[in-house]
Amino acid sequence: MKLRRILVTGGAGFLGSHICDRLVNEGHDVICVDNFFTSQKSNVAHLLGRPNFELVRHDVTHPLWLEVDEIYNAACPAAPGHYQYNPIKTMKTSVMGAINVLGMAKRCRAKVLQFSTSEVYGDPTEHPQRETYRGNVNPIGPRACYDEGKRAAETLFFDYHRSNRVNIRVVRIFNTYGPRMHPFDGRVVSNFIRQALHNEDITLYGDGTQSRSFCFVDDLVDGIIRMMNGPDTFVGPVNLGNPVEYSMKELAEQIISLTNSKSRITFKPMPEDDPRQRQPDITLARRHLGWEPRIALKDGLSRTIDYFSKLNLDHFRPPTPNF
Repeated sequence: MKLRRILVTGGAGFLGSHICDRLVNEGHDVICVDNFFTSQKSNVAHLLGRPNFELVRHDVTHPLWLEVDEIYNAACPAAPGHYQYNPIKTMKTSVMGAINVLGMAKRCRAKVLQFSTSEVYGDPTEHPQRETYRGNVNPIGPRACYDEGKRAAETLFFDYHRSNRVNIRVVRIFNTYGPRMHPFDGRVVSNFIRQALHNEDITLYGDGTQSRSFCFVDDLVDGIIRMMNGPDTFVGPVNLGNPVEYSMKELAEQIISLTNSKSRITFKPMPEDDPRQRQPDITLARRHLGWEPRIALKDGLSRTIDYFSKLNLDHFRPPTPNF
């Protein structure tokens, strides 16, 4: 295997830190860039002594001059409360961040992979969602800064690919969970586990029948790495996620059972533009990458609960006042 110099933007975040782990352990020279808005240094603290790992505090909305062979562009707040806190900055992160890493890839002739999202499908009218589905997104709603920012980033990636022959990859990531999720990121898995471990009421929005598909982080990282290392003839976009669907109520009940919690389920109104259902069609990932998730929800939740049970929440602060 040829060792490479690799940039990971958003590398101290939940997903980015797991990517850094994998690449460092493979022996690559990894540069982790993060502005630490929703991430924390503790996610990569165990890598700081490694000679092939470097941590740089930087915001991707500003240009960064490096010489690299590959780029994983994971920088952007991903939880609704965080990306809605400063929606203009969120849009800048997606769009300007894409422009900056694509410019670097063009100059360095580097391969660059975009962490896109299932949010490009909006509140889908097609179920499950295939990559050919163009989405049902409200361009002026409260989630648009993230949804449309990621859609614009995909546009930029494919325009750089067509116009400048930049070697791109685009993955559309569906709900992912696992160790190193921020306990105050506002996502359902982290919210439910934190509430259950403290015997607090578990909050469901709407009637709890809205559905999601949950992929354990180890499975997702494997899919992302396979996409980066795959043939140049397949650039995506490709869905990466677990096709097994669960309602929010089913998820809450499973977490209560696994934690032996005394929590009760309470209900609040559904947020504006919150998708009713989300489930990936992973036919392309199976065909081109030989990839599909292998870790069952119960096993992944158990590992995540074990991680959360050892956290001292006093060492974490909510990144925004939304929580």
